[in-house]
Amino acid sequence: MSEKPIWGEDYDLVVVGSGFAGLAAAIEAKQAGASVIVLEKMRIPGGNSAISGGLLAVAGSPLQQREGIEDSPELLFKDMMVAGMDLNHPVLARLVAEKSPEILEWTQTFLGVEYSDNLNYLGGHSVARTYATANGTGSGIIKPMLAKCRELEIPVQMKTLLCSLLKDDSGRVEGVEVRRDYLFPNRDSGQLQRIRARRGVVLACGGFSRDVAFRMTQDPRLNEKIDSTNQLGATAEALVLALQAGATPIHLSWIQMGPWASSDEKGWGVGSMFTLLAGFPYGIMVDAKTGKRFVNEGADRRLRTDAMLITDRIPVAIVDSEGVKNATTLESCLKRGVVKAFGSIEELANFNHIPLVPLQETLERYHLSLAHGRDAEFGKPLAADLKPIEHPPFYSIRLLPKVHHCMGGIQINAQAQVIDIADHQPIPGLYAAGEITGGVHGASRLGSTAIVDCLIFGRIAGQNAAADI
Repeated sequence: MSEKPIWGEDYDLVVVGSGFAGLAAAIEAKQAGASVIVLEKMRIPGGNSAISGGLLAVAGSPLQQREGIEDSPELLFKDMMVAGMDLNHPVLARLVAEKSPEILEWTQTFLGVEYSDNLNYLGGHSVARTYATANGTGSGIIKPMLAKCRELEIPVQMKTLLCSLLKDDSGRVEGVEVRRDYLFPNRDSGQLQRIRARRGVVLACGGFSRDVAFRMTQDPRLNEKIDSTNQLGATAEALVLALQAGATPIHLSWIQMGPWASSDEKGWGVGSMFTLLAGFPYGIMVDAKTGKRFVNEGADRRLRTDAMLITDRIPVAIVDSEGVKNATTLESCLKRGVVKAFGSIEELANFNHIPLVPLQETLERYHLSLAHGRDAEFGKPLAADLKPIEHPPFYSIRLLPKVHHCMGGIQINAQAQVIDIADHQPIPGLYAAGEITGGVHGASRLGSTAIVDCLIFGRIAGQNAAADI
């Protein structure tokens, strides 16, 4: 018989991670009557969720109905499968699509989240279906979630590193060992403590985009020279602990690059949202060396990234004053010099060292496509509100793909239970949600589906763990 742990604290549920998935799990579990604590290794809560673009793909939303856009969960599911190269686990992907309207309603009516009054058309989607938070970042959701945690008296404990998942003699996860007062990234800082989880542990620790050593074991090309849009705490130690506990790894080598990131700033920055909401949907992307387009700006992220990285291209997105109407970070981009404004196409071409005549010919061909309602060159979806790029000022942003999202992680089922690699059964007492899981998105995640994914499976994990006696 192994020695019994000495517990420093006792809860029904221990949630590891304070982003969308973790806070959703904690809120649902507390509402179900369970005692809950949220553990976060960084000094501030929210992780990548707080700095994300705050974008939600919702199929069959009120805004779509207002705009006369026909959509359905089935169409969103199909779009996710196409982007994921059919490597998505269909049961999980379908849940994201089917429950997307429910998540919109929950964030609005229960949390009080405010969204902009317009829809966005993101690459890889068949129709415009993406909501954006009113403040243009994921903090527009995280702050109301943290407020709800305070209202429900859910403790959110910062600077607490997960060190071990503890099992009892039957193999059930019964708690965690952590380092309190941990100072990232010093793994030896803080004091060890054991926290009991009577009903379960929920892992909601995000992905590993910032963990260069771990991501290089999956894709050796992603070395330290490749930047990431993620916050510094996006590392793999919780994922490794889950694997050591017997979790099944899924799609770990499928790591997504964000094609909309700027080469003129570090990390996610302010340029990513500009490109997502203006440069790609309302503008064009050209190679500065040739002045020519080279890919469908509305394709999924994998296709755009692959095209951008071919033969040392220098990608530049170009849009005019009409196309920046939805660009929530435009002023910040201009202030930081990430986006430049010009009075003419000639000035823009000169600044970006783009040959003028080929660029003018590219614009002429693009405008002809708009006139005919079809992009004959690359098949970009042409929304009804697209206009020729001819209204100054003109804006440009220099682009560079950065490591953005890890499609791979640990396997869960539709109940958010972690699946054991040995017998393909749920590991008792262990749940997971969000980017630490794999299978939802297959080979490439469709933009604006991550927040929906995190909130849906976070809520499911919290509900089921609270009922786990």
